[in-house]
Amino acid sequence: MVKPVQTATSDASSPRMRRSVGFYGLMFVSLGSIIGSGWLLGALKAAKVAGPASLVSWVLTAIIMATLALVHAELGAAYPVAGGTARYPALAYGVLGGFFGGWVAWLQAVALAPVEVEASLEYLDNIAWVKEHLNLLSPGGTLTASGFGWATLLMAIFTMINLVGVKLLSESNGATVVWKVAVPLVTVVVLLSLRFHPGNFTAGGGFAPYGAHGIFAALPVGVVFALQGFEQAVQVGGEAKDPQKDLSRAIIVAMVIGTIVYLLLEVAFIGALDPASLLKGWADPITQGSFGPYATLATLAGAGWLSYVLYADAFVSPAGTGMLYLGTSARISYAMGRERALPKGLAKLNVRGVPVWSIVLSFVVGEIAFLPFPSWQSLVSVITSATALMYAFAPVSMIALRKRDPDRARPYRAPMPNVLAPAGFCAANLIIYWSGFDVTWKIMIAIVIGFVLFLVARATTSKLSRPPVDWKAVTWVAPWLAGLVVVGWLGRYGESGNLNVLPEWIDLLVVIVFSLGIFYWAVSLAMDSTKVKAAVEREALELALAQGPAEEGGVTSR
Repeated sequence: MVKPVQTATSDASSPRMRRSVGFYGLMFVSLGSIIGSGWLLGALKAAKVAGPASLVSWVLTAIIMATLALVHAELGAAYPVAGGTARYPALAYGVLGGFFGGWVAWLQAVALAPVEVEASLEYLDNIAWVKEHLNLLSPGGTLTASGFGWATLLMAIFTMINLVGVKLLSESNGATVVWKVAVPLVTVVVLLSLRFHPGNFTAGGGFAPYGAHGIFAALPVGVVFALQGFEQAVQVGGEAKDPQKDLSRAIIVAMVIGTIVYLLLEVAFIGALDPASLLKGWADPITQGSFGPYATLATLAGAGWLSYVLYADAFVSPAGTGMLYLGTSARISYAMGRERALPKGLAKLNVRGVPVWSIVLSFVVGEIAFLPFPSWQSLVSVITSATALMYAFAPVSMIALRKRDPDRARPYRAPMPNVLAPAGFCAANLIIYWSGFDVTWKIMIAIVIGFVLFLVARATTSKLSRPPVDWKAVTWVAPWLAGLVVVGWLGRYGESGNLNVLPEWIDLLVVIVFSLGIFYWAVSLAMDSTKVKAAVEREALELALAQGPAEEGGVTSR
C-alpha cells in the first residue's frame, strides 16, 4: 500500500489551475513552438551540411518527430496533466524517473526562451538603422551590453504575459501563429515564382555531396531544433478544456502543418540560391546575409518589400516561441516541485492558478543563459540533444503504462504501439548520437548536477511530504546515459573528442541494438501495477483538487 503524500496542491481551498484552453489554443501552442527561429535559419544550416540532400534530412526528421508525436498524443490524452513530459515517467518509474524526464525537459525548455530572443535580436541586427543606433551585437555576433538590455526587456515581457495566465498566453499566441505560418508560405510563393533554379538541386557536387553522413549530421544543426515543439500542448494539458478529445488532434495537426511548411521552405531556399555561389560547393551557399538568408534572397529576387516583412517576422516568430517556452518550462518545474523533486515553492499557484515562482525561476535562469551562450548557434545542438533525451522517456513510459495500467481509458491509441514505441526510442537515441560526443558529455554533466539538486531537495523535505523512491525501477537510466556517452566517444559525429573508430552504418546499427536492449529492459523494470495505479489515482486526485469542480473542467479518477 502506497502512503498518500502531501503536496502543494492537495488543499481544496488552494488556488487552482483553470481548464480554459480549447483545441485551437492547444494546436497553436504546439504549432507556435514548432515555427520559431528554426524556419529563419534551419534551411541554410542544413544546406551547408548536406547540400540538396538536406531535403532528405527534413523528411527523416519529420518521420522521427511524427513517431514521437503519436506517442505523446496517446500519453497526453490518457494522462492530461501540467508538465506532462515530467509526469509520464513519474507514473511509470516513480519520483526519480519523473525527475530525470522532467529535468532534461526543463533544461531544453528553459534555454529555448533566451535562444529565441537571441535569434530575434541577431536577425534584426541586419537592419542598418538597428545596427547603427541600438548596437545589439559585437563584431563576433554575440550580445553587447545594449543587446543584453533589450534581451532582458523581451524576457520580462514574456514573464508578465505568462503571469497573467495560460488563457491570455494561448490567445496571444493564436494571434501570432497565423502570422508565423503566413509569412513562410508567402516567402515560398514569392521565391518559387521569381527566383527558382532547378539545376541547384544537383549543383556543387550532386544531390548528396556529403553522402549519408551529411544527411544525418544536418539533423542536430537546426533541422530537429526547427521541428521540435509539438509536445508543448502536452505541457499545458492540465489547463485544457477537453484534453481527452483535443490533445491528440492538436499535436498531430500541428506536426503536419509544420512539416509541410519546412519542406516547402527548404525547396524554395535551395532553388533561389545564385548558381554561381555553388560552383565551389555548399560550404558558403549565400555569401551575404548569412543570418538573414531569406531576406537576402527576397531582395535579390526583386521583392524588397518581402525583406521588410521577413525582418518583422524575425521578431514575431522567435519572440512568440520564446514566450511559449518560458511558460512551458515553468509548468515542468511546477510538476517537479509538486512531486518534491525540486523545492515545493515551485508548485505554488497564485490566485489566477499560475505557477508564479516557477515562471520567475524560468526568467532568472533564462537571463543567466545569455552569459555563457550569447549567440543562437552556441545553444542549438545542446538544446537538440536535451530535447531528444526528453522525448526518449515517452515511448518507454507509454508501453510501461499500457502494461501496468491497462484499464486506463485511452481516448487516442497510437498505431502499432509495439513497433512505434521502440522505434521512437531508437530514433531519439540516434538524434543524441548525431549531435556528437562533444555535446553529449556536456548534457550528461548537466543531468548529474540535476541529480545532486534532487538529493538536496529530498534531504530538505520532511519524510511525510516526500514520496518514496523506487530505485529498482530506474536502474536502467544510468547505464543508458553512460552507454550514449561511450558510443558517442567511439562514433563518427562531433567536432572534437570522438575517436571515429566505428565504421559508417555500423555505428548506427550499434546505437539501434543498444537502444532496443535498454528499451525492453526499462519496460520490464517499471513499477508494479499497484504502485503505478496508486500514482495515477494520486495524480487524478491532485488534478481534481487543483482544477476545481467538474463544471469548471476538473477531472476525476477513472
